[in-house]
Amino acid sequence: MSLSSAINTANSIFSNTAQQTAIVSKNIANASNSDYSRRLAMLGTSLNGAQVVSIQRAQNDALLKQNIVSISQASAQSTLFAGLETLKSSLGGNDYETSPSTYLAAFRDSLQTFASTPGNTTIAATLVSDANDLANSLNKTSTAVQDLRLEADKEIASTVNTLNGLLADFESANNGVMTATASGSDASDALDQRDKLLRQISEIVGISTVTRSNNDTVIYTSDGTVLFENTPRKVTFAATSGFGATTDGQPIYVDGVPVAAGTGGNTSGEGKLSALLQLRDEIAPKFQSQLDEVARGLVELFAEDDGSGPLPGLFTWASGTVPTTGTIEPGIASTLQINSLAQSDPLLVRDGGFNGATYIMNTTGDSGYSDLIDSYVTAMDGSLAFDTATGLDGSSTILDFATSSVGWLEDLRSSASAANDNKTALLSRTQEVLSNETGVSMDEELSLLLDLEQSYKASAKLVSTVDAMMAALLEAVR
Repeated sequence: MSLSSAINTANSIFSNTAQQTAIVSKNIANASNSDYSRRLAMLGTSLNGAQVVSIQRAQNDALLKQNIVSISQASAQSTLFAGLETLKSSLGGNDYETSPSTYLAAFRDSLQTFASTPGNTTIAATLVSDANDLANSLNKTSTAVQDLRLEADKEIASTVNTLNGLLADFESANNGVMTATASGSDASDALDQRDKLLRQISEIVGISTVTRSNNDTVIYTSDGTVLFENTPRKVTFAATSGFGATTDGQPIYVDGVPVAAGTGGNTSGEGKLSALLQLRDEIAPKFQSQLDEVARGLVELFAEDDGSGPLPGLFTWASGTVPTTGTIEPGIASTLQINSLAQSDPLLVRDGGFNGATYIMNTTGDSGYSDLIDSYVTAMDGSLAFDTATGLDGSSTILDFATSSVGWLEDLRSSASAANDNKTALLSRTQEVLSNETGVSMDEELSLLLDLEQSYKASAKLVSTVDAMMAALLEAVR
């Protein structure tokens, strides 16, 4: 080897080592960055020897797509579970201490006690108090349900704005990838940014991607609607200022196509938006209808009738009528209350007469009269017709119906909890596998750094040897 060849070889080694060291240093600096993919300096041979010919980025498209799906599913499930936990908390937590069914059971017990001692005014007052607690429970729970819908609607509006922002950022990142690919420059940073945005978008809505020529990416929603192709598709939503039992929330549109809500405790939805729609438009309204049927049943069971048609007795509501049997009266639970006359004269429950003298059953004022109270107890223990649109039995006692309502919510919540654990575990596993494939391993990078150090030392030794030979040569010709 000539001295000039040796010098060229050393320079080549120095150049390669410098580039490789820079890549390793960048990898080490981003070891804790979950959005960073490891860079690899690829060597090739030429007339000038080995050279760094390209910088490659570690990637695994199949694992990335699986990770994106897992993110969408876990995001939807955790959102649904959080909403169901909020509903559970509004009913008193683990034992549902403040649920309408709990107060209904206490009211029924008081009614039976009063039936055995109809002349006891203290027990009569306790019964009225329990009836008032029951009505308040239905009011508060109904309010909590509508508050949940309102909060979900607000979160949808905020999330849609975030999604539109992410899609705008994705356009910039995608253009950066395409430009770098077309020019043959390193697109690694732009690809990292694009993949990061894909993961963030997948938390909001389920997506799939297709990569076209020049590394251009198209995004579709999980149901096939185009979300991004060259430019972002507009995601639109009109927020609702307040919710009641008869209020319908507005849909979310992606390029004019409505986003579908998830279904079931193990939700079929992907992305946060589908779960929020499920809470707002499916679960909360269904639970509200169950509360309304309990309230309607109470008005019906304790109505007074003198033969001209029933009128509300102990329990009444905003309309002041007795609703149709077996048919949901939307919003009745939110305005249910006890008759104001019961507060001043609790014995009206025993005697009748909330609607005037013609409705008095205990016409003699007998303190031992219990026929009317006994009829209430019998009615509460008998079957009542309920609207099957509630998702519960169409015929049962009112207490069984109220208990079934809590059971329906708990079954849904338990299913959501188990599914949340499973989907979170799957997400953790896919992230771990993807990280193992594309992330930075400090052990590998430090080992490579030691190899580069040895290469640098060898090159430095070569230069030192050439220098010594040149010095000897010059000394010889003097």
